Parts: sequence; C-alpha cells; structure tokens
Amino acid sequence: MTKDQTGRIIGASFGLVFIQASAGSLPTAVAVPLRVLALAAFLRVAVLGRRGRAAVAPAAPASGTRFGRRYWYVVAAEVLGLVAGLLVIARVLHVPQAAVGWIALVVGVHFSGLAVAWRRPALHALGASIAACGAAGLVLAALGAPTVAIRVAAGILPGVLLLASVWRPGRTDPAAPTAEVRSGTPA
Repeated sequence: MTKDQTGRIIGASFGLVFIQASAGSLPTAVAVPLRVLALAAFLRVAVLGRRGRAAVAPAAPASGTRFGRRYWYVVAAEVLGLVAGLLVIARVLHVPQAAVGWIALVVGVHFSGLAVAWRRPALHALGASIAACGAAGLVLAALGAPTVAIRVAAGILPGVLLLASVWRPGRTDPAAPTAEVRSGTPA
C-alpha cells in the first residue's frame, strides 16, 4: 500500500470517527442514516483505495507506509496539544462539551503541519476548514449553545470534510509535481 493510500484510509477513518462520535446527539431519524452514509463512504475509500493499487503504477519504487520523521513530529505535536487542551477543558474549565471543538481545532492545525511535511499545499485548505469548524465549536461551547449545535459544527462537519477530501483519488506521490499525476492517471 502506498503512502497516499494509507493516508486516505487514515483520513477516512478519522472522518468516520468524527461522524460516529458526534451523531449520537442528533435525533435518531437523522443520526442513523448519517452514520450509515459515513460508513459507506469509508468503505468506498478503503475498497477503492486497495483496488486502485494495481491500476496505478508509481513512477518510483514504493517506499511502503513509512511516513518519515517530519510526519511523526507533526503527530507528536498533535497528541501533546490534544492531551494538554483536553486536560484544561475537563479539569480547569469544566466545559466537557468543548472537547470536540478542541479536537477539531488541533486536527485542523495538524493538517497545516502535514502540508509542509508532505509538500502538499492543498492540505492547508483542509486544515483551515477543519480548524474553523473546531473554533466554531469552541465558541459555541463558550456561549452555552446546545450540545447538538457544537457537535454538528465541530464533529459532523469536520468528519464530512475529511471523508470528502479522500473521496476521489489524487496524486500517488505527495512529492510529485501536480502536472505529472492527477487523480491516479497520467496527465
């Protein structure tokens, strides 16, 4: 499996988790179809990502799923930010409904780090969008908005953004120039 395929499955997994975890605050008539659609979208990404492996031959030898040192620095910073913020939210501020907003904000910021580490400027837009959803969730929590509003803004919308971002295959090599390979087919 290539880095791109692995990254897409990771992104789809987190999109699925965001939606599954946040949909519980919605009415059942909305939550169940939303959860089923999210699962179907995840399965599409996972199945087509694996199937596309044989169809797209990389120009250079595959390097496996090792993401490199810069990737792990970004992930370490993300984990530290998540833990520190969640501790403050739970133990100092006592606003547990703000947790989903903090998680989305940190995940969004982490995509900006990945954009630099992987030389994929398009990830800045995804990161900014998810971070904006997280910030909106934090503001809603600070204003005492209903949990459902916070979860939609900071949980379901980021989940949809993540699933949508990996829905269509892109370049097979993050470092390749965009003119060489687009959507898994030669230009």
